[in-house]
Amino acid sequence: MAQSRHGCPYAKKCGGCQLQNLTYAQQLQHKQVQCIRLLGRFCRVEEIIGMQNPYHYRNKVQAAFASDARKNIISGVYQAASHKVIAVEHCMTEDEKADEIIATVRKLLKSFKLLPFDPDTKRGFLRHVLIKRGFRSGQIMVVLVTGTREFPKKRSFVNALLKAHPEITTVLQNVNPRRTSMVLGKEEFVLFGSGKIEEQLGDMTFRISARAFYQINPVQTEILYRKALEFANLHGDETVIDAYCGTGTIGIFAAPHAKQVIGVELNGDAVKDAKENAKINHINNIRFFEADAGGFMLAAANAGEHTDVVLMDPPRAGSDRKFLSSLVSLAPKKVVYISCNPETQQRDLLYLCKNGYAVKKIQPVDMFPHTSHVETVVLLTKK
Repeated sequence: MAQSRHGCPYAKKCGGCQLQNLTYAQQLQHKQVQCIRLLGRFCRVEEIIGMQNPYHYRNKVQAAFASDARKNIISGVYQAASHKVIAVEHCMTEDEKADEIIATVRKLLKSFKLLPFDPDTKRGFLRHVLIKRGFRSGQIMVVLVTGTREFPKKRSFVNALLKAHPEITTVLQNVNPRRTSMVLGKEEFVLFGSGKIEEQLGDMTFRISARAFYQINPVQTEILYRKALEFANLHGDETVIDAYCGTGTIGIFAAPHAKQVIGVELNGDAVKDAKENAKINHINNIRFFEADAGGFMLAAANAGEHTDVVLMDPPRAGSDRKFLSSLVSLAPKKVVYISCNPETQQRDLLYLCKNGYAVKKIQPVDMFPHTSHVETVVLLTKK
């Protein structure tokens, strides 16, 4: 396993990688212990699945732009709990090609005499650059997030960027004039290409827009989803609900092994993407609903509808009581719970275990090496 002790020059200022003072083997050990401490009471915790090469794994990179005290244009990350940008040239977790493109944008700003946008004075131009790259497809999206709609010498700027990086497949301008910590604003213009990229996961192809959530470590995502499917152990005659389905990745992944899959998601943009993703992959046994997952499942239970398996992958805050109680009412034989926060997962599992379920398997997966985050897949069955 690769070592990571004190390898990063930004470690003290950035705060993004909380565990990089440990070797990778020690990091995995630390996460294993954390999972056992939080989830070990339910059943045995399998050994965490780490990465072969735990560097440059992030397929989504965003850089904030600012001017330093000497009026030089810098780009990088916000210092922990502040609005001060720390200049970062190369990040050990980010895709290297994305870092190269960001360096080119810095040079182009200078040669086109454009300045970083200052949300306080509302002066300047560029706020952020967001890059998404398909590791398997090779496609690259560049989103220039500007403080103003106005884009001086727009065509020449985009041409110069494409000349430096002909591998870029689409370029967008996103306008965000508001004083906010959100990177993307509401307005978006496609400047080159289709405005989306595609990426493969297993045998499936997914279309990714600037706004759509897509797992940022594609190598481990495939391992995580395969593990979730293994836990679900589908035989082809099951009805599966994919709660919090987002752009439909795990539901589409599961569909060839089930009778039918129902994806439920509150975000309308994500549902549109999910329907498109099902179409691209010729998956006809999946339907998507724009709805609150808890309310949807409660209505299904009240209508006497039967579900065999629920796949759930809630946000960091876990599931609320309303969702969990409707899950209990729906009473699927199996629940596969994917979590990015074992603390809230522990709370949710306690509730489900008090209400007719038993935890059978727990598998941690290291999705974000060098950070304190860990993903877990848990199988519950109806008692």
